Amino acid sequence: MLEFAEPSRTGRETYFVEVILPLAIAKNYTYRVPFEMNGLVAVGKRVVVQFGKSKLYTAVITSIGTFAPERYEAKYVIELLDDRPLVTAAQLQFWQWMADYYMCTIGEVMNAALPSALKLASETRIILNKTFEIDRSALHDKEYLIVEALDIQPELTVSDIVKLLGQKTVMPILKLLFEKNIIHISEDINEKYKPRTRTFITLNPVYHQQESLKELFLILEKRAPKQADAVLAYIKMARHQKAITKNELADESGAGASSINSLIEKEVFIAEEKNVSRLYYEDQSIFDSFDLSEQQTEVLNQVSEEFKQKDVVLLHGVTSSGKTQIYIRLIEEMMSAGRQVLYLLPEIALTTHIIERLRQYFGANIGIYHSRFNDNERVEVWQKVLNNDYKVILGARSSVFLPFHNLGLIIVDEEHETSYKQYDPAPRYNARDAAIFLANMHKGKVLLGSATPSFESYYNARLHKYGFAELTDRYGGVKMPEIEVVSIAEETKQKTIQSHFTSVLLADIRQALENKEQVILFQNRRGYAPVLMCKIKTTTTISYVNKNPYVLQLKYVNMLKNTWQINHRHNKLNILLMICFNTDSTFSDEKITHYENKNHSYFLIFSLLFLRLGNY
Repeated sequence: MLEFAEPSRTGRETYFVEVILPLAIAKNYTYRVPFEMNGLVAVGKRVVVQFGKSKLYTAVITSIGTFAPERYEAKYVIELLDDRPLVTAAQLQFWQWMADYYMCTIGEVMNAALPSALKLASETRIILNKTFEIDRSALHDKEYLIVEALDIQPELTVSDIVKLLGQKTVMPILKLLFEKNIIHISEDINEKYKPRTRTFITLNPVYHQQESLKELFLILEKRAPKQADAVLAYIKMARHQKAITKNELADESGAGASSINSLIEKEVFIAEEKNVSRLYYEDQSIFDSFDLSEQQTEVLNQVSEEFKQKDVVLLHGVTSSGKTQIYIRLIEEMMSAGRQVLYLLPEIALTTHIIERLRQYFGANIGIYHSRFNDNERVEVWQKVLNNDYKVILGARSSVFLPFHNLGLIIVDEEHETSYKQYDPAPRYNARDAAIFLANMHKGKVLLGSATPSFESYYNARLHKYGFAELTDRYGGVKMPEIEVVSIAEETKQKTIQSHFTSVLLADIRQALENKEQVILFQNRRGYAPVLMCKIKTTTTISYVNKNPYVLQLKYVNMLKNTWQINHRHNKLNILLMICFNTDSTFSDEKITHYENKNHSYFLIFSLLFLRLGNY
């Protein structure tokens, strides 16, 4: 916190706010509150402030006081953006913990936490939404001026708009244009946007009377038969649905948008623009009944018992053992208790299948939050979590930043996944570890699930720091697949390998094809080998050099000649060397390099991929 000094007294109370700026700066800054905002500012609300000579930023209020900073003159807050706090006190505490734990600034955490649309700055680039049909006659003068400018110049910064309008307070205007789906943040230009508004059509009450409607049809059938078709289609549709959109009516009647627009101009139809959630799906929950297996029931009870003693439980379940069904039962229990649930999944696992599967059970109570959402959708999810409209959030690692009120359970599925770790930019956090702290703040529980638990989680379970439960059987009595390890070196020696395929693999492929079955050949190109073995020799000698240990340093000397210079220096570390005396190999996967010095002679095996770096 900053040091404050007592200000001189005035007729009206002067307030100051300390704010977080979305920048990598070491401290927060203090700004003076204009008198007209005195009763409006609150911790967690966003304000627009000037930082530096001319740059404007969206900042978040962290504290309010009556003391001015000693070392600099506080600038005035330019705008207040929110009617109520957008960031909760718990979130601010979480941000501060993350900044301290991951050794970054709280401004960097704020930058990662808030969707782009909630932190507009003077450098933020604005573009028009080309997929949205803008009714320019409904725009206010300044909105119209911005839209016209974007027609001429496809991209403008907030600073450009400040100059265009000749005023600093442009954020509320941009906020309205953003909410109307007229503008977008330039960062989202490659993302798919769906209009947020729909035009709904109703029949003018004048024509609710049968005589008036009959007269209307007589006129339209003679002069505009397409318009008559549109009115007739509306009457038929109104019998079965309450809300009819302009597009639905055009499709049903075949009359086209121009005919419907003419009826709107004649005041036969009344058109009304309404906001429609981009996240819309059926409100009705469809709780498919399913029975847990005997082992699943035992494990569910075991997890519940573990939660009485431990805040974190590791669920080790083999593939297809039915972990998701246990998650669903735990989510139901939390929802019954009136608490929120965060279900974390790696980004790659957030598929349509898992989303639709959970929506079958939880309907409108579940929200989705991931990077494939555009900025408008992320803001909408944020608001719904803030309003407590969502009881369950299914999301990727950034979901830990959402404004939860009463978080009772965090499920971290595939907890071993490296994609939970963010490497760039700061904060370089692990969502799994952050989730444990977040749950602790809300006095909630964490369930870590995996078929292959991470070393650290399994170790914590062994130390009884975490609770532990295990599912060893696949759901429905399905057997585990048979795994056969085939020695490529042995087949190469016996000359039974064809290209890269062993005789065992080829025989199984032929058998499957004869049985009219399908075959999937999976090549794990992201794997790695901690020890590289020669495919010619069936045994490879691994030796430690203990008497006179040294480190070999490889230095690329000549890219054209593809030569390497090997240096060594004394070091206390023991080095692991692979020795292979087979120099007759012509197989393309490995090359064997002979290295000699006064005391030793080694054949070092290098991957051809490594040597081929010189060919690029």
